[in-house]
Amino acid sequence: MRRTGVLPFLFLLLLAACRPAKPLVADPYSYRIEKKVIAANGAVVSAHPLASAVGLAVLQDGGNAIDAAIATQLALAVVYPRAGNLGGGGFLVAQLANGQALALDYRETAPAGAHRDMYLDAQGEVVPGKSRDGHLSGGVPGTVAGLFESHRHGRLPFRKLIEPAIALAERGFAITAAEADGLNGIQEDLRKFNTAPSAFLRTRAWQAGDTLVQAELAATLRRIRDGGAAGFYTGETARLVAAEMKRGGGLITEKDLADYRAKWRTPQRFNYRGYEVLSMPMPSSGGTLLQQMLGMVEAWPLSTYGHNSPESVQLMTEAERRAYADRAEHMGDADHYLVPQKGLVDAAYLARRMQDFVPGKAGNSVNVRPGVLPKESEQTTHLSVLDKSGNAVSVTTTLNNSYGSKTVIGGAGFFLNDEMDDFSAKPGAPNLYGAVGGAANAIAPGKRMLSSMTPTILLRDGKPVFVVGTPGGTTIPTSVFQTVVNLVDFGLDGDAAVNRPKFHHQWLPDVLYVEAGFPAEVRQRLEAMGYKLEERSAIGRTELIRVLPDGRLEAVGDSRGDDAAAGY
Repeated sequence: MRRTGVLPFLFLLLLAACRPAKPLVADPYSYRIEKKVIAANGAVVSAHPLASAVGLAVLQDGGNAIDAAIATQLALAVVYPRAGNLGGGGFLVAQLANGQALALDYRETAPAGAHRDMYLDAQGEVVPGKSRDGHLSGGVPGTVAGLFESHRHGRLPFRKLIEPAIALAERGFAITAAEADGLNGIQEDLRKFNTAPSAFLRTRAWQAGDTLVQAELAATLRRIRDGGAAGFYTGETARLVAAEMKRGGGLITEKDLADYRAKWRTPQRFNYRGYEVLSMPMPSSGGTLLQQMLGMVEAWPLSTYGHNSPESVQLMTEAERRAYADRAEHMGDADHYLVPQKGLVDAAYLARRMQDFVPGKAGNSVNVRPGVLPKESEQTTHLSVLDKSGNAVSVTTTLNNSYGSKTVIGGAGFFLNDEMDDFSAKPGAPNLYGAVGGAANAIAPGKRMLSSMTPTILLRDGKPVFVVGTPGGTTIPTSVFQTVVNLVDFGLDGDAAVNRPKFHHQWLPDVLYVEAGFPAEVRQRLEAMGYKLEERSAIGRTELIRVLPDGRLEAVGDSRGDDAAAGY
């Protein structure tokens, strides 16, 4: 980043506000992006270098991985407004040094005024964009509740964890070229879907190095600092949210906010080739999809096929196809729908799902249907943390689309999510990411919409060895799946496991998506098998921490964005 001419004393004020035992590794007005670090004591990887620096400072100041994850999320809400958030939700998976495994659900919920057909017209057809943009697309935010609920396992006072975010919002920071492009790309939407001015809207174009100051967001953060979760879900902030909804035709009320609760879940836990995998259960489909896909390929000698070979890509694609067919039919919020969880991951069932797999011949999504069981978002952001005591935290949070609903809460300074689009507006109708669903994921008041987020930790002998996750909407589970296979089956190092070209199949549409740089010869072989291939933009932004054989930590930030690793 280039310097912007902001007076150096502001940087000193930021350092004073953060009060770490050691100085922050980044100047908020001129900083570098470190893609890979090797650390002896602790590491943080997130979507923005300033957020990673904040998390690292917390570790250096005696905080544990939970503390660092909280502080990093709060910083991301300031420096990464397209996905870091107060107005969205997420999931946390953790393995604590004492052996306790955690899964925390702070997914958004449908407002009390929501109903099944709210995005349909008089003819029963989905109204384009109604569930994706503007006030009506927002679910009740869960992020702040999740931060305070997870803080039960932290060490440092919450007030200390939130101060860096307040300082960054109040005094500003230099934006990256990617953030400048993002803000420039939503100026028309900001004018269309907002009822009040915001820090993001301006008449001249944003440029890399410009300072973004968010005074209203700083005030919101101070109310959270002083009032705890109630400082967001009740009082002035809740009043501002409800007033914004009333002005723009949204549904979220002060009662919806006051009633919101984060929920502890039982982690999705299973084994793969000698590793114990911890991931997120419903209402995230991610953990179940990951268990299905790994379970479907485990009987095959993947390691002999080679990374991104035609044989390995075909096998993994067909596992992805079958898992996503099941997602469309069987998965939703288990608090509101009886998800056949045991059947979906049963080893015999997964073996049956692959019985019609033919090596060298493409499957077909017309023929591959959801399995018959016995009765019983891409602008997201991920962070991974591992501390010197062995506490591991994997967190994925989201606004759903880039900048969520494109609606900034007037006077509060944060973007509202557009997570209502993750419900099935109508059976069989695709959402923003092309995913389809039915009754399992229908809209209902208080219900959590189905997610793809897949925060994941792999253990060996009860100790964390990989902490991984990514944004990317419906590509999240397949990206985590491929990263795990890259590490476990193909033996790639962290850099290669994260950054080599990825692919994605989600049943419908029946297309195998590949990133630019995917080997041309492999593409040709797959097309000869009968696959329809399409090249697409970057798939995910994986954040990985790997424990090396000598006990040191390899932290890798994805090269697909401004993601950065920090460690000491």
